[in-house]
Amino acid sequence: MSTEQLSKTPLHALHIELGARMVPFAGYDMPVQYPLGVMKEHQHTREQAGLFDVSHMGQIRLTGANAAKALETLVPVDIIDLPVGMQRYAMFTNETGGILDDLMVANLGNDELFLVVNAACKDQDLAHLQKHIGDQCTITELFEARALLALQGPAAVTVLARLAPEVAKMTFMQFARVTLLGVDCFVSRSGYTGEDGFEISVPAADAEKLARALLAEPEVAAIGLGARDSLRLEAGLCLYGHDMNTDTTPIEASLLWAISKPRRADGARAGGFPGAEQVFGQQQNGVARKRVGLLPQERTPVREGAEIVNEAGDIIGSVCSGGFGPTLGGPLAMGYLDSAYVALDTPVWAIVRGKKVQMLVSKMPFVPQRYYRG
Repeated sequence: MSTEQLSKTPLHALHIELGARMVPFAGYDMPVQYPLGVMKEHQHTREQAGLFDVSHMGQIRLTGANAAKALETLVPVDIIDLPVGMQRYAMFTNETGGILDDLMVANLGNDELFLVVNAACKDQDLAHLQKHIGDQCTITELFEARALLALQGPAAVTVLARLAPEVAKMTFMQFARVTLLGVDCFVSRSGYTGEDGFEISVPAADAEKLARALLAEPEVAAIGLGARDSLRLEAGLCLYGHDMNTDTTPIEASLLWAISKPRRADGARAGGFPGAEQVFGQQQNGVARKRVGLLPQERTPVREGAEIVNEAGDIIGSVCSGGFGPTLGGPLAMGYLDSAYVALDTPVWAIVRGKKVQMLVSKMPFVPQRYYRG
């Protein structure tokens, strides 16, 4: 796809002005890094505050008295009892329990839900919602209408509180309507880096004004997709299309924690989502393969797609995400392994350019998460 055919976020001109190196990503022309470089951008986010343009993500509003009940028929998550002013991680599943996409769902109150879905899946997610629950609630896509900024890192709260002091009282996964620079925004205390921080939904026309104001703060630097990937990998967070897909169930992806207790086999509203029987069967009987953390025992980075073998050389899995962790100070990876090999500290080997690189099955996150829980 040529650059002319790629979509652009409302901050595209600002990225160019800031000297970003642009790459195609999910149909958009996106900044992969700025002159600071991926390593320093990563470290800056861990130490101070990084500003990410994530406007390529899809924002969708559901409204109506039945919106929560309707959405519950598509996700294995408790939406009906999601408190007003909170958001929850969810997944769309298919009839075999595979993951169509992962998303965030927030309850705005007044029978209104706010969804953020992945960029590459947003059109199909919208069609999925319209097909299955379009007759039960009003679905409004906000893809062009709103931008999305992520302000991440330990200084994020100090910076954002200068514009809106009330955000300092928010805790992890809280969601609120907040006025920033006179503009009505939706702010959640969440993110994709493992750090404390905020995601800010802002009208597209006001995105650049807000981004410039945040970047003018001494603690804030612009951060690209390169550091976003290394940050989320250190935090052990999945990237849709890499660490999970339509052939992967929540159990295989080690996401049982994301299936709300009321929706589990023994819960008050058990099942009722696509593929529930398959998911419950796997929960009870186990799975043939599972996502695990992997720590290479030498300096060689192990990348996505690398085959994983046992001591005898039999293929037992593959790497789904891998790279170098600047905070960890070494290479790290996630992969799917045959269940016989998923115990912590099990030695396995990745095949990198024809050579075996030893790895140990590791707990995740690789770097401690620092969400603010109050």
